[in-house]
Amino acid sequence: MCLICERIQMIKEHKNPYFVKELETGYVVLGDYQHFKGYTLFLCKEHKTELFQLDKDVKIKFLEEMSLVAEAAARAFHAEKMNYELLGNGDTHLHWHLFPRAAGDLENYGNDGKGPVWWYPMEKMYDDRNRPTEEELEELKEKLQRELDVLL
Repeated sequence: MCLICERIQMIKEHKNPYFVKELETGYVVLGDYQHFKGYTLFLCKEHKTELFQLDKDVKIKFLEEMSLVAEAAARAFHAEKMNYELLGNGDTHLHWHLFPRAAGDLENYGNDGKGPVWWYPMEKMYDDRNRPTEEELEELKEKLQRELDVLL
C-alpha cells in the first residue's frame, strides 16, 4: 500500500490527526510540518498516478475541489500568494501540495527570499520544530474548516 493510501486508511479509521474534511473526490489534510503556515494537502480518493487517468467528470471535480481547498487555505492563513504542486515523483498517488505563501517565508534562501518552497532547505522545512503541537494543530484545522464550510 502506498503512503497516501495508508494516510487515507488512517482517516477512515479516525486515526489521522491532520485530517480536516472529506470532499467528493478527496480528503483535505494539513501537512505534518508547518514551516509554511497552513500547508495543506488534498489527497485523491482514487489511487491514480496521473490526472489523465481519472474519468473526465472526476478529474474536473477533483480540480474544482482542489481550487476551493486552496482558496480556503489562502483565506484561513492570510496568504499573499498560493503555490500549487502535483508532483508524484516520491508518492505516486495523486495529491496536491497547497502552500500559503508570505513575504520572507524563505528567509534568506532564493532570490531575495522569493522562490519555490523547495528552495528552502529540506532539513529546516522538515525539522521537528515545524511540527505543530496538538493545540496548534487543532487551531489550524479549525481555521481551515471554517473557510471550507463557507466556500462549500
